[in-house]
Amino acid sequence: MSNHQSPFVRPSYETPPENDPQATLRIQEATQRLKQVMEPTLQNNIVSLGMVRNLRVVDDYVYLRLYIGKHQHHLQAEAQQALNGLPWCKKAYVQLCTIPGVRTTLAISSGKGGVGKSTTAVNLAIALTLTGAKVGLLDADIYGPNVPQMLGLGQSNIEVKETPNGQRFSPLEACGVKVMSVGLLAELDRPLAWRGPVLHKILTQFIHEVDWGELDYLLIDLPPGTGDAQITIVQESPICGAIVVTTPQQVAISDVRRGIHLFRQVGVPVLGLIENMSYLICKCCGDRTPIFGEGGTEKLAAELQVPILGQVPLDPRICEGGDSGQPLPIVQPDAVLSQVFQQIAIALNHTFKPNLAVADPIAKC
Repeated sequence: MSNHQSPFVRPSYETPPENDPQATLRIQEATQRLKQVMEPTLQNNIVSLGMVRNLRVVDDYVYLRLYIGKHQHHLQAEAQQALNGLPWCKKAYVQLCTIPGVRTTLAISSGKGGVGKSTTAVNLAIALTLTGAKVGLLDADIYGPNVPQMLGLGQSNIEVKETPNGQRFSPLEACGVKVMSVGLLAELDRPLAWRGPVLHKILTQFIHEVDWGELDYLLIDLPPGTGDAQITIVQESPICGAIVVTTPQQVAISDVRRGIHLFRQVGVPVLGLIENMSYLICKCCGDRTPIFGEGGTEKLAAELQVPILGQVPLDPRICEGGDSGQPLPIVQPDAVLSQVFQQIAIALNHTFKPNLAVADPIAKC
């Protein structure tokens, strides 16, 4: 490192001072160079994929953080090479931000509580596991950490082990999914009354100090809304994309719009929407009744130009599975709900891991 102070330790700012037109121009030039670096699997440039963050120029030096998966380390050298081609750039510093062993990190989000976000995260994790993928699920929903119960883990102790990189939490495992949850740290039935600094420290530890091993996917179940906890997780983790869960009601749609704009402001691509409780299937005739309305999610998807990944039916068996720790995609893989999540999992594999070999459904709880 040269003798000038690194901006990595300075208070962050995304844009140069307004009275510094040279810095503004240089950031634009650096951004254009970085847009020439393509991620081969996703077939898009690293800027559009939200991998480049905290880009700044100080004098003749460029600094940035590169948020990537374990298989994308080659992008660091390619980014440096692209920036070193700038005639005024003496050196480019590209700081890697990744979770060891994790290939693809996805956020499961919702604009409001009560839409079935955690249930969606659990069933999607199971569906991905059934395709042969190695999956981890980080339950970061500090307001309702229910994932352990949904997977039958109950109240379990988290072990801490020594590694060459220091102490790391060991995730638990259920139904073939590795699990870590803030709920495992709290006493049963006690409120999680954590203030901002403590909350920030805990969430940062969960992102950087869990020994996940080798994973194809790490799903992060975010808290609902757009507060401090969500921003901390999004800024600290190499999230490749966000999946937003909603229901057909207009009140949910409005909150989803805010959530999508938050992800776009921080440069995280929104992969699509999952409409939960989309319809009820009649047991007698099989007709589908949209008991919470219809059309709202389609309008929002068209307005914000995001795809709908799936429309999940309202199925009473999903509640039984959540209470007993027996997710429906394992208990009844031929159910319509299970088939919807299977199609979403296949679509994600097609995008992020096209060479993944499809395995027989071996996950058991």
